[in-house]
Amino acid sequence: MSECGTCERVQHRDDGNAPPWDSIIRSDQWDVVHAYDSSLLGWIVLVPRRHMEAVDELTESEGHELADLLRGVSSFLKRFLGCRKTYIMQFAEHPQHPHVHFHVVPRMPDIPVENIGANVFNYLSVDEASRVPEDEMNRLAHQLRQALG
Repeated sequence: MSECGTCERVQHRDDGNAPPWDSIIRSDQWDVVHAYDSSLLGWIVLVPRRHMEAVDELTESEGHELADLLRGVSSFLKRFLGCRKTYIMQFAEHPQHPHVHFHVVPRMPDIPVENIGANVFNYLSVDEASRVPEDEMNRLAHQLRQALG
């Protein structure tokens, strides 16, 4: 698909132009990245490397690897950040990102009530000044890569 922002990001990674936070783990089937526009450290996105617009398009192999990644990333975030649990969401409804992708978001113990549940998206698509600094995303990326091998 020529107008998929997610496919463009995958190609950017393939070209070797991605910083550590945008190429945490790359397998044959999945990319694991930190959200670039989040004010919440640890907002991880799992992206299938091939274009698909619905979860039922996953192959059995992609599904098995997804399950391992969801569990591994969630376990890491709990240990590294001290979150109570993780939220896992998949919509693929954004006009520029119809590509299936999974958000794995730390549910921190001190999260304000107005950001619980689906309102956690208040931490995404924030202005540049509110975003997690790149050095913090890179530090988390290195530790997550080491933890998941």
